[in-house]
Amino acid sequence: MLISAEADLIRVLADPLRLRIVGLLAQETLCTTHLMAETGARQTNLSNHLRLLREAGVVETEPCGRFTYYKLRPEVLDSLASLFGGLAETARKTIADDRKRAC
Repeated sequence: MLISAEADLIRVLADPLRLRIVGLLAQETLCTTHLMAETGARQTNLSNHLRLLREAGVVETEPCGRFTYYKLRPEVLDSLASLFGGLAETARKTIADDRKRAC
């Protein structure tokens, strides 16, 4: 069963722009200027999305002069992958055992 924190994390990652940001940050550490160029999003919109990703623990910041760089925290994604992997394994066993509740 999903706990509240996992459900919140899934909601954060469900947004197309935030998912695009995560995909970009998986490839390299980027600042807001880079992310604006890559996504076409406005700075204020991007900052709001980055704030949500940061609050969810998906990204962390790294100050560099007047810029702030963002990098992905892969362990957060690993925990979600593990959760979904466990659900998939349970579903496989349910299908293999032909388990169903009587009506």
